[in-house]
Parts: sequence; structure tokens; C-alpha cells
Amino acid sequence: MLTFHGIAVLMIAGTFHWIDRKLENRRIYGANFLSYFVAILLIIASHLVEIVAWAYICVVLQVFPTNPQTFYFAGEMYTTVGFGSYSLSEQWRILPIIISFSGIFAVSMSGAALYSMMGALLNRGNQNPKSGSGF
Repeated sequence: MLTFHGIAVLMIAGTFHWIDRKLENRRIYGANFLSYFVAILLIIASHLVEIVAWAYICVVLQVFPTNPQTFYFAGEMYTTVGFGSYSLSEQWRILPIIISFSGIFAVSMSGAALYSMMGALLNRGNQNPKSGSGF
């Protein structure tokens, strides 16, 4: 699951940086921030897809009797909120730990990518167009 998330985040960040380089010398105000906003939405969507994937894995494994309860469980464990009191059978007690670690590392990968993208946007404002060196 983390591999797919990492690939998705790399593709989103790579596309953002490619668009940022293409718009570097053009005076299209707000286009870079719009592409950053779209990147944020895509990363949020990737997290939602992962929660749904974990829910489907739990449905297939028949961890809970109802699907809404399974989706709520997957979302709660992925975000490591931990409000619910779930009585899992002995064989599934490791599942919350696996889902939580998946969520923690996926969010940290996303945060690093968003930090990199925001750094590119903020660095653009500091560049001196006359020198061409960027410092």
C-alpha cells in the first residue's frame, strides 16, 4: 500500500515541478498556486483511495459484520484517531497496527512532497530576474 502511495505522490509532485518549470518565465499570475492546490486535492484523494482499499481488504477478510462499520474502522485506524472501541478477534488484532503505520508513513510522504512543492513556489518569489542566478 505504501509503495502505491509513494508512486502516486512522486507522480503528483513530479508533475507539479514540471508545470512549475514550464510556467517559470511566463507571467501567468496564480497558475502555480492553482497547480499547488490541485496537487493538494490529488494527494487528499490518494489518501481517501487508500482508506477505501483498506476497507475493502477488511470486507474481504470479514473483519466486521457490516460494511459501514468496516469503512469507519479503516478510516479511523488510517488516521490513527482511535476513538472507537472495537472488539477484534485474536487473529485480527495486528490489523489496526498495520493500518495505522500505513497511514502515518503515507501522511509523512505526502507532507514531504507538499513541503517540496511549497518550497518551489516560495523560492520563485525570491529569484532575481535580472541576475538569472536565483539568489
